[in-house]
Amino acid sequence: MNKRINYLLQKFEEGKLSKEETDELLELTDRNKSDVANAIEEKIATQVPAAVIEGNDWSTVLENIVSVDKPRLKKAKLYPLFRWVAAAVILITLGIGSRLYFESSFHHTTNNPRYANDVPPGGNDAVLTLADGRKISLTDAAQGELINMTGVHIIKTADGQLVYTADASAAGKENRITFNTITTPRGGQYQVNLPDGTKVWLNAASSLKFPTTFTDLKERKVELSGEAYFEVAKNKKQPFKVISSGADYGRAQETEVLGTHFNINAYDDEAETKTTLLEGSIRVSARENVNKKYDVILSPGQQAVLNEGKLKTINVDTEEAIAWKNGNFIFAYEGIESIMRKIARWYNVDIVYQGKITDNNFVGMVPRFKNVSEALTILELTNTVHFKIEGRRITVMP
Repeated sequence: MNKRINYLLQKFEEGKLSKEETDELLELTDRNKSDVANAIEEKIATQVPAAVIEGNDWSTVLENIVSVDKPRLKKAKLYPLFRWVAAAVILITLGIGSRLYFESSFHHTTNNPRYANDVPPGGNDAVLTLADGRKISLTDAAQGELINMTGVHIIKTADGQLVYTADASAAGKENRITFNTITTPRGGQYQVNLPDGTKVWLNAASSLKFPTTFTDLKERKVELSGEAYFEVAKNKKQPFKVISSGADYGRAQETEVLGTHFNINAYDDEAETKTTLLEGSIRVSARENVNKKYDVILSPGQQAVLNEGKLKTINVDTEEAIAWKNGNFIFAYEGIESIMRKIARWYNVDIVYQGKITDNNFVGMVPRFKNVSEALTILELTNTVHFKIEGRRITVMP
């Protein structure tokens, strides 16, 4: 019996459960809750660092993993826990009622009878604005060379990336600095390779303004609105700086690096700007007012949080910060309004609230490249929130 449970859980982890095996696992769970719980506990023990396991009250985790009132689980290195702890709650608490969760999340079902309407996920979609004001739809543009101008070639690759290639022989020929801007709409994302080799992934409803070439410049400075993940090409002679402002002066921030991997979330509709470091070292600077400046230096695994001109540093699970880049939503003790802002940006939908909405927080992982009903169905399993889809409007209800 235990061997069979372990076999089915292994296939669950790999996302390869057939419909028949899903039914079998759910039925085994109904009959043998303790055996399934023990098997999942063994999975957690082998995949999660001992320090994380010892630092948490697992009975509390299991009680609160799907919907919680207060964040009681330590957040460091949470990512490996999500699948197994959530599975434990859904399997053991909901039993056969979890069938919809399995079929929507792991069988990639797109027809969801719970909703009369559905909304497809976002995808690669962006507009490139050139220095002379011309706009190029990168969604419609054919692959190959888009622009060939002094000092730089702009190419759209077969996999939908925008690549800038600097021409070293043109150094000094262009007297003025020219800028391009790449903008993603709600429901869009895009990757651009800058002239220095830096790679940038833009999330939905974001923009990046940058020089068409960094040749002969003292520093590599770009301006970000929204959210982006950066893998910066190393060049000690030319520091790389990201200017992000958010909605007001209290969110104005400068991030300086030499070569590193980091994520900046600076959406106007969020209360805070969050800068998360994955690799290397960065300095984050902000001004509380014209006379007072703050700056912090981050180490990998740290996040700078800026609000009203004040910076603080916290330790975080970096997988959560870049989940969007890897094709997922990860909710770690997140309120429903914060979750719905992410859904609105990615699915290009409007959100309406009706009645008294839960103030609980949610934990979970949902794939981004599925219809919106997949995410809503999983959230509804908590029985604390429900949804109605009408065209591109989602109504959130108790």
